[in-house]
Amino acid sequence: MARKSRLDLRKEAEAAEAMGDSEEKAPAKKKKKKKATKRKASKRTKVKAVVRKRLVWGVFSSSLKEEARFPYDQRKAADEKAAQLATKTKRTYFVQPIKEALPEPVKAETEAEE
Repeated sequence: MARKSRLDLRKEAEAAEAMGDSEEKAPAKKKKKKKATKRKASKRTKVKAVVRKRLVWGVFSSSLKEEARFPYDQRKAADEKAAQLATKTKRTYFVQPIKEALPEPVKAETEAEE
């Protein structure tokens, strides 16, 4: 289907207007409704779940391979293990703290079944 040029469309519109059809073909203007003012949405922030962690000492090699883990109160044992491994091999060993997440305790049901 060939596209009509603006000149052809204008001639058709003038011819229709001369015949009195312009009132019938003209679309009715719609009144615009006022937009309701929106209330500002309250900003919701996510509450982060608190994850309990414990601190342990890790003995690592120079290539960051973990060799051993010790509880926090056994720092001397971790240092001794690092020194023992260093004398055994030519690598360097160091002690670094590690934070690990504690497992969540299982909640017992308090509801009594009747």
